[in-house]
Amino acid sequence: MAAIGQVNLMSLYEKEMNKKGINIAQVLLTKADFNTRDSFKNASKTLNKLISLDVIPIVNENDTIANEELKYGDNDTLSALVSVALNANKLILLTDIDNLYSKDPKTNNDAKPIKEVNNNELKKIKEKNMQNLNNEWGTGGITTKLIAAEIATKSGVTVQLVDGRNEINIIDVFNNKNIGTIFNPCEKPIGNKKSWLSHAIETVGEIILDDGACFAIQNKGASLLLVGIIEISGNFSANQPVRILNKNKKQVAKGITSMSSDSIKNIMDKKINNTHSQIVVHRDVLALT
Repeated sequence: MAAIGQVNLMSLYEKEMNKKGINIAQVLLTKADFNTRDSFKNASKTLNKLISLDVIPIVNENDTIANEELKYGDNDTLSALVSVALNANKLILLTDIDNLYSKDPKTNNDAKPIKEVNNNELKKIKEKNMQNLNNEWGTGGITTKLIAAEIATKSGVTVQLVDGRNEINIIDVFNNKNIGTIFNPCEKPIGNKKSWLSHAIETVGEIILDDGACFAIQNKGASLLLVGIIEISGNFSANQPVRILNKNKKQVAKGITSMSSDSIKNIMDKKINNTHSQIVVHRDVLALT
């Protein structure tokens, strides 16, 4: 059904864009296309090259061949990652409400519109919303938009959420009018590479750290050393992405390991006490989450 639908969808885009004298291109992506640094760069180069040729890329998830493990499942997350890959100025999220609200405005008369969100406020709003997933507001699409806003703003991209049912809104956004809800970008963006590490890659294993190692990577910008590992989970090779957890199994970072799970286990089993502990995840390929 996706294979049939994609043809019809693109013909509609082509018909409408041709009226404006604009050429389009179809770009179908899955998680696998962003899962290595090279493939992320290639996607970025392709999208930027199309735009330099005055061709508008229409990006969609490759539902035709992607299984559940390879799918993002929502276009909000995909759009945020594309905005990062492009180093975009702004990500526009169209929805069926005029603003972000403090509560579901459809069921709460006291719901207040939120016109502007700074990055330190976004995390609290997202976590509050995640706790209310049983209600309509939590499952009505706003959660994925908050996640997308967090991904984009952390990388320095402004996000504007507006009501897509009103055609004038898109024109107003391009005229820099402050309509809807604006999510301001971080003052110190994490950068393209760290954003890829945090949000785009799919991990294949877990490394659990003691308190000292957690403190060092979170507060001192340190690399992850073998001496700080108390447990590992999963089978992974060197140069594969892993989740980094504290001893309470809460994620604190993601990174690319320089050692395989077997190598780490062998050294831990031998209880080698080496003052020059090996680097398992270098700080250059480690992103706090």
